[in-house]
Amino acid sequence: MLAYLTNIWRIRHFWLALVRNDLRSRYRRSLFGLGWSLLQPVATTIVLCAVFAQVFGVGYRDYAPFLLIGLTFWGFITTVINHGCQTFLVGESYIRQHRVPLAIYPLRTTLSAGYHFLIGLSVAAVLIWCLKGVGSLPALAGLVPALVLLMIFGWSLAVCTGVLNVLFHDTQHLLEILLQILFYMTPIIYPPSVLGGRNLGWAVQFNPLAVMIELIRPPLLEGRLPTPQIVGLSLLVTLATLGVAAAMLKWCERRLVFYL
Repeated sequence: MLAYLTNIWRIRHFWLALVRNDLRSRYRRSLFGLGWSLLQPVATTIVLCAVFAQVFGVGYRDYAPFLLIGLTFWGFITTVINHGCQTFLVGESYIRQHRVPLAIYPLRTTLSAGYHFLIGLSVAAVLIWCLKGVGSLPALAGLVPALVLLMIFGWSLAVCTGVLNVLFHDTQHLLEILLQILFYMTPIIYPPSVLGGRNLGWAVQFNPLAVMIELIRPPLLEGRLPTPQIVGLSLLVTLATLGVAAAMLKWCERRLVFYL
């Protein structure tokens, strides 16, 4: 594993160039450029906040940042999964011509999604500081390891979905349906207590995405670090996903090209 990661780092100029090309092609000849990636979560936050803040009985000052963080997190997860399904198919020409670690192609997808994720979180942080003031600096510093954990989790998801979609081309369509279901089972637009009060707390307790989102909400919204239980569960979820991704890569590292 160490030799594999070292090899990935050795060719970092290659996959970093792929990430730059992805970002440039996305905003080429675009009038607002990066603003388009921010417009969707901000506009969705405004619309949903106007409706659901009253439904859940939460003030706009509290609900708007809560919702924006949730939508930003969900945008990262859906991008990693949906684009991860295509990551090996998009990189087919490189895979056929150059023998490099296959993990760099899901890494390319994750870094592109992570770039927009960080910008979205920055906007959410500015909104929170404007509404509530600057929170605890040690808690904000705790976001750094949380973001690293989320990036590893996203990278692992992209590997898994990419391999599965090459082997079974229906994977992406099935995942789109699954993501629609998970969106409503994950506390993105509602507080976790809403389901708990309706005997549906299991939908949050056994949902790994509900655990991962709690890595970033408390430091930003409440100025405190995530609880040890959340950190432990998040680490367990990430290691489990990473283990599955590593097993898939070990199996298909030399076989995948024959399925493309």
